[in-house]
Amino acid sequence: MTSAATDEPVLVVGLGNPGPRYVANRHNVGFLVVDELAARVGGKFKVHKGGAEVLECRLGGRRAILAKPRSFMNVSGGPVVGTARFYKIDPAEVVVVHDELDLPYATIRLKLGGGENGHNGLRSISKSLGTRDYLRVRFGIGRPPGRMDPADFVLRDFSATERKELALSVDHCADATEALVGKGLEAAQNLFHTR
Repeated sequence: MTSAATDEPVLVVGLGNPGPRYVANRHNVGFLVVDELAARVGGKFKVHKGGAEVLECRLGGRRAILAKPRSFMNVSGGPVVGTARFYKIDPAEVVVVHDELDLPYATIRLKLGGGENGHNGLRSISKSLGTRDYLRVRFGIGRPPGRMDPADFVLRDFSATERKELALSVDHCADATEALVGKGLEAAQNLFHTR
């Protein structure tokens, strides 16, 4: 990730599915986090020809483009690449905020690259970008109970117990995203991987 001094833009993508039916789903936590970041800067998303809703702002002292793809999760790659190309943003400056089955609920982990762990949104982005080397902000949603299919689990709303902590957890994830953008990966990991 480029230093804040160069003021090259960073693209922060929240993953989710569009439409009211999916708003409170576990799969839409990426949208919740970028919505929180937008609220912090007092901005509103606008439909962009790249295939996403975008908001240009400053985040962590840097020029940032917040984005929510207007496609369904499994085909997020097209809108991400379209938006990145429009703003001339390199894959190394792309940050994707997404739900993560392999982390306990509300655990936040930051990383660069790696596999997609069966996450079809990430798979689509990796294929479209032509690389897995982009930054990820992973919000833990835990594993499904019993024998529930993970595909069904991610499309369910957060439980009543989870919803009690959700606003605080989303706020924490937004803090981590802002630190990643402003301070870089290692510094942000040192701050947020201790919890």
